[in-house]
Amino acid sequence: QVQLVESGGGLAQPGGSLRLSCAVSGRTFSSNAMAWFRQAPGKEREFVARINWSGSITSYVDSVKGRFTISTDNAKKTLYLQMNSLKPEDTALYYCVMGRTYVGPWDYWGQGTQVTVSS
Repeated sequence: QVQLVESGGGLAQPGGSLRLSCAVSGRTFSSNAMAWFRQAPGKEREFVARINWSGSITSYVDSVKGRFTISTDNAKKTLYLQMNSLKPEDTALYYCVMGRTYVGPWDYWGQGTQVTVSS
């Protein structure tokens, strides 16, 4: 059974930075992919970024391109999301997700970590 545990959320000022981490436990495969999704209050959950297990392929939602960077440390089985130039509209509950492949399906979800961007 795969478990995903996020950390690193919190309060940041506009223009600031945060780094989210996600510890992965359980059996994984080289075909797996990892992603971050987020859900803001009153809004639908949305895709933020994804990465294949080797870390060679990434993609981002347009609203975070150039500001967020997704990465993995396979030796530590940890997923990261470096978030720079944060905006109030980045405020959301961020979920770490594992998929069977780079295009999903997204089978395993963490409990989420809250990111709040406010002055």
